Amino acid sequence: MISAYPACFIKEKNGYSVIFPDLGTATCGPTLEDATYMAVDCLAGYLYTLQREKQAAPVPSPLDQVDPAAVLAELADEDGETAVYETFVNVITVDVEEYAKRHFEKSVKKTLSIPAWLNEAALQEHLNFSQILQDALKERLGVQ
Repeated sequence: MISAYPACFIKEKNGYSVIFPDLGTATCGPTLEDATYMAVDCLAGYLYTLQREKQAAPVPSPLDQVDPAAVLAELADEDGETAVYETFVNVITVDVEEYAKRHFEKSVKKTLSIPAWLNEAALQEHLNFSQILQDALKERLGVQ
């Protein structure tokens, strides 16, 4: 399922800041392309975390109701000024499930050592070493 949220892009001296007003989160990048990539990653990570914590995601605001001037006003320095060259609002979309499979849940190979007798006993029982290690790590870390 595709998730879509409006994001305020703010061109600054050293690149772009990207702010998701509905989510209270932000990211940045040195170029518009990098900032857009980081915005997708930020959105996917935020929504993925909400899903894992069984929290509901905020309802996205309609694009025409997002005011970049209001977002900028919250970012202004003590003098009420920001070094901004341009702003625009765009919708960032991501399929969180697919993104998570490629980026957050990607398996990594680990090499480990166990006593030979333990290995033989586990093989005789047709145990899945990877699954057992994952389950044990999750239990030890208190995560699901």
